Amino acid sequence: MTANVGFIGLGVMGRSMATHLLEGGHPLFVYNRTREKTRPLLERGAQWADSPARLASLCSVIFTIVGFPQDVEEVYLGPEGLLTSARPGMLFVDMTTSSPSLAIRIAEVAAARGAAALDAPVSGGDRGAREATLSIMVGGDAYAFERALPYLHLLGRTIVHQGPPGSGQACKLCNQIVIAGTMIGVCEALAFARRSGLNPDLVLQSIGSGAAASWTLQNLAPQILAGQFEPGFYVKHFIKDMRLALAWAEQKGLDLPGLRTVLSRYEALAARDGGENLGTQGLYLLYDPSVSPPAGVSSPVTPPPCAPQGLSQG
Repeated sequence: MTANVGFIGLGVMGRSMATHLLEGGHPLFVYNRTREKTRPLLERGAQWADSPARLASLCSVIFTIVGFPQDVEEVYLGPEGLLTSARPGMLFVDMTTSSPSLAIRIAEVAAARGAAALDAPVSGGDRGAREATLSIMVGGDAYAFERALPYLHLLGRTIVHQGPPGSGQACKLCNQIVIAGTMIGVCEALAFARRSGLNPDLVLQSIGSGAAASWTLQNLAPQILAGQFEPGFYVKHFIKDMRLALAWAEQKGLDLPGLRTVLSRYEALAARDGGENLGTQGLYLLYDPSVSPPAGVSSPVTPPPCAPQGLSQG
C-alpha cells in the first residue's frame, strides 16, 4: 500500500518538489504558513493539514523545505511541531539548508520516538527543482536513506549518502562555499571585461569553455548581462547559508577568509532596500553602476576602487 506523504514548505523550490511527489502517485498532504500557496496542489488532489503536528498524524513519510534554521526548529520541535506526533517507523526528510548541529538534534529526538530523520539539503535551484535534476546530499541512518531513495529519485538526479546525521548539511555548506567564491569571481570578471572595453558576451564565449567554466558562469552570467536579477535563489537565503558555514567552521577551528569577504559584499547588497530579495546574481550591482537595479531596489553602494587605497593607479 502506498504511504501517505506529507510536504511542508511550498516556496520557489518546494512547490515543484511537492508536485513531483504527487505526480509520482503518492497521496499527498501539505502544510504551508501561507495557505494560498497550496491551492495549485489542492486543486490537483493534495489534501490540507492545518499544522505540522496534524500532518504528522496523517502521514508516515514527511518532507520539509523551509527558509531558515529557526523555521526548521519550529516545524520539527515546536509545540505544534512534527515530532510531537512522531510514531515508530515514521521517516522525516528535511531538505532545507540548515545547521548541521540542528540536524543532529532533530535526528536524536526522532530516534527517541522510534522514528528516523534525514537531513537532505539540495543544490540546483528553482530550475533543478522544476526539472527534478537536483543534487541531494543526505545525512542520517543508512537504512532510513534506503527507505527514502524511491522518493528522492522523483526529486533529483545525484543522490549521495554523506554519512551520519548532520553530514548532509555539512556537505551542502561545502557547496555554498564553492558557489560564494565562484559568484564573486564571475561578477568581478564581468565588471573587469566591461571596464576594459570588451564585449562581455564574447568574453563568456571564450572563458565559458575553458578552465573557468562553471554552472554559475553558464547560467547566471547571461542573466547578469541581460539585467535579470529575479531570484532563483534569494540573497537573504545565501547570506544565511554563508553564516551557517562560518559558524560551523569556527566550531571546527577553521578560518575561511574568502568566505568572510564574500559574505560582507552580500551583506552590503542586502542593506539596500529590496536587495535581500534579489537573486544571488544581484551581487553584480555592487560592481557596475551603469546597470540599473530592478524596481523597488535602491541604488547600490559605490563600487570598490580598482586598487587598494594608498597605491598608485597610474
